[in-house]
Amino acid sequence: MRRVVFNQKGGVGKSTITCNLAAIAASKGARTLVVDLDPQGNSTSYLLGKGGAELVDTLAVLFDQMLNFRLRPKSTTALVHATPFDNLEILPSHPQLAELQNPLESRYKMYKLRDALNELEGYDEVYIDTPPALNFFTRSALIASQTCLIPFDCDDFSRRALYALMESVEEIRSDHNAELEVEGIVVNQFQQRAKLPQKITQELLSKRMPVLGTYLSASVKVRESHEQARPLIYLAPGHKVAQEYVALHAELKRVRARLDVENRAAA
Repeated sequence: MRRVVFNQKGGVGKSTITCNLAAIAASKGARTLVVDLDPQGNSTSYLLGKGGAELVDTLAVLFDQMLNFRLRPKSTTALVHATPFDNLEILPSHPQLAELQNPLESRYKMYKLRDALNELEGYDEVYIDTPPALNFFTRSALIASQTCLIPFDCDDFSRRALYALMESVEEIRSDHNAELEVEGIVVNQFQQRAKLPQKITQELLSKRMPVLGTYLSASVKVRESHEQARPLIYLAPGHKVAQEYVALHAELKRVRARLDVENRAAA
């Protein structure tokens, strides 16, 4: 199962959600892969610490050889790196991805990521982190995935952009990837006592938007986990936000099972 975590707005917690859900899956024994398509490399830093910046075999190699046929090709498997955490591996990012974006887009290589990930075997869950834009890498991820998870940070600008984002996902589904489904909207950095988050989430629910029932609280512990390069389930498994991630992972499994039943009934 491949899940892309996507929102065109920055700062909504894509990398944090990607890595923490992947860590939950790995901690439960699932062989798990994170694919970091964001040139900023936040997921790479989160899981590998400072060592992530020193890697040579990264996704930049994968995409560069798509453009330069004179390069000796490396398999996708050769670019996968272990993390310090059992069952959790990563296809790391590199700043060079930003330079490769326009050439890749002009030569219409959007299906190549799907082909590359199809080379990989044995993963139970794959999480794809994306840049904060609907660009080549994000479209490639949406084409390569079965499900889409949308972080939402209870901000009015995010609310306004959410409807256009849902349309973009539907367009990709219609034109390029009929299997793609929106699993849900993840309410992130939620402040239970603040009125605005309550108001915005209720508005989304009233419009029948697919808001998931598990909300992720705002907490300084999340920043501490970034600094220490340890997802919450490893840093502070008993913490409130760590347990919210556990609940979210369980909820996504239930959503996935429901969608599978609905798809079989419609077939």
